[in-house]
Amino acid sequence: MWKKSELRAAPAPLEGPVVGTITGGTIIWFVLFLAQLPFYGWYADHDRTWLVWTCLAGGGLGLLGIWYVRKRDAAIKRAAATATDAS
Repeated sequence: MWKKSELRAAPAPLEGPVVGTITGGTIIWFVLFLAQLPFYGWYADHDRTWLVWTCLAGGGLGLLGIWYVRKRDAAIKRAAATATDAS
């Protein structure tokens, strides 16, 4: 067991295929939304329509996420290129 006095520095963040991950998740949300649409009547009868709309909201937020991570990725690449040119 470690003591509070033995705190370690945080590890470097892991960088991976962020755009692909967010895109894949967004596609899954939209597929789940479309898969539940034929059963909307059953969901309505059982007061569970929020499940359908949650999938649509997840897909919509995923679209915002894709936009954000693409901008972030482009900014990181621009900063790396500028740092390389300055050296």
